[in-house]
Amino acid sequence: MDFFRNKRVWITGASSGIGEALSLALAERGAHLILSARNEVETNRVGAACVAAGAASVLVRRLDLEQHDAIPGIVDTTLKQVGKVDILINNGGISQRALALDTSLEVDKKLMAVNYFGTVALTKALLPNMIMHQLGHIVTITSLTGKFGSPYRSSYAASKHALHGFFDSLRAELHEAQIKVTLICPGFIRTNVSKNALTGDGSKLGSMDEATEKGMAPERLAYKILQAIQEGKQEAYFGGKEVLGIHLKRFFPAYFSKILLKAKVR
Repeated sequence: MDFFRNKRVWITGASSGIGEALSLALAERGAHLILSARNEVETNRVGAACVAAGAASVLVRRLDLEQHDAIPGIVDTTLKQVGKVDILINNGGISQRALALDTSLEVDKKLMAVNYFGTVALTKALLPNMIMHQLGHIVTITSLTGKFGSPYRSSYAASKHALHGFFDSLRAELHEAQIKVTLICPGFIRTNVSKNALTGDGSKLGSMDEATEKGMAPERLAYKILQAIQEGKQEAYFGGKEVLGIHLKRFFPAYFSKILLKAKVR
């Protein structure tokens, strides 16, 4: 896939899961990588693996999506080193496993701060450079819960719905600037997302739920995401039978509501 060779790609949430799989897949295709996450040790581990896999270059840049005020400075420092970013993959985020009634408002705020405001802050900080160069592709990993809600994920779903509203609007605004916007909506993917998900009091769940354990391998998802980027898709859905939820929600909402009541989502 020569499309990604020598492209400068910035990936958040690169220290594990989908972000790690995307980093390695892009390394194998000869991309220049900027890898970001809160856990610098794990991100450096992924960076070393990417060098070994054939990345044109690797720059590890620690970034905490919850620290919004620090993001413009990190972007400015990074652009002074790399010049421009061809593709931004907004992948960093956290999930939730708790009933809405049991979830503190502070946890609700944290999910929005990381998943929504952090992603928006990074995108806005990088956007002027993309516009100046009249090129760029903004890819945001949301979720199928960005299309429909699910029990135990009220604020997580809200943060993902918010991303769809923002990036759909941004796509229309950037049409003349020739900057593409792609929304990727995965279903159940076999990562540590459920282990790291926040419970009602803000502590981590610490265990993998059955649906996640049986989900798609992140390496397979990474390949599909790169295909969607190369094809310039505006939106793409990946997973198992849970993808059908999008169509059921649209055409048979009452029936879909009944299915959700029986779904193993925790």
